[in-house]
Amino acid sequence: MVEANQTKQPKQPKQWYMEYRIHKNRPGLLGDIASLLGMLEVNILTINGVEGKTRGMLLETDDDEKIRLMGAMLKKVDNITVCALREPKLVDILAVRHGRYIDRDSDDRKTFRFTRDELGLLVDFLGELFKRSGNQVIGLRGMPRVGKTESIIAGSVCAMKRWTFVSSTLLRQTVRSQLSEDEMNPANVFIIDGIVSTIRSNERHYNLLQNIMRMPSTKVIEHPDVFVQESEYTYDDFDIIVELRNNPNEEIIYDTFTSSYNDDI
Repeated sequence: MVEANQTKQPKQPKQWYMEYRIHKNRPGLLGDIASLLGMLEVNILTINGVEGKTRGMLLETDDDEKIRLMGAMLKKVDNITVCALREPKLVDILAVRHGRYIDRDSDDRKTFRFTRDELGLLVDFLGELFKRSGNQVIGLRGMPRVGKTESIIAGSVCAMKRWTFVSSTLLRQTVRSQLSEDEMNPANVFIIDGIVSTIRSNERHYNLLQNIMRMPSTKVIEHPDVFVQESEYTYDDFDIIVELRNNPNEEIIYDTFTSSYNDDI
């Protein structure tokens, strides 16, 4: 028989992201908001300015009702407008860390854009993605020597994951036809050059590629547009597309460099 007076299990703390826009940055404004959170026993884990007069906070509490009450009370504060109060997404966490949001395509929400001067943010973004378990396919667009492969390797280091080259131009247009048992570990990050794996591949390499694509693991495919054009895979197979440019106005045009992949080594 279950006793009626059993001790209830304590709730696990839960994280929330709050973002507010400042209309008048009067002295003591942040202190007032922090005091309100303190009285509600809502912990502030991280706080940072996010793009101008917007501030982001990563919060933690074991009581969702406190978050609802806090949001209702802050609506009455004339100096600010709360524009986000939700469970944190990856982009929210990175915005608080780096003080800016990642540029995201308004039409294709799975496409994220970076420039070369944002490599730190990109590496952090990839590192967080690589920490996730299970199957995910990430496409990485960019012109030659913009930092694609280096960013993938750095992201793998951040995630404490081993990386495996399936095909690459970093290693003299490497096309692997088999991998060792350690290299086939699903916990690894598999790096695939979409041009090398289609234009320079052979049947054994393509069989290996198909096996890897079926694995419950992280695959990063450079030049995803050529990969889709020259293979059986489609854009629906990609969970995220990342674009890396030298500057925001740079066009990613494959015709200017794909011909070099056809040359014999």
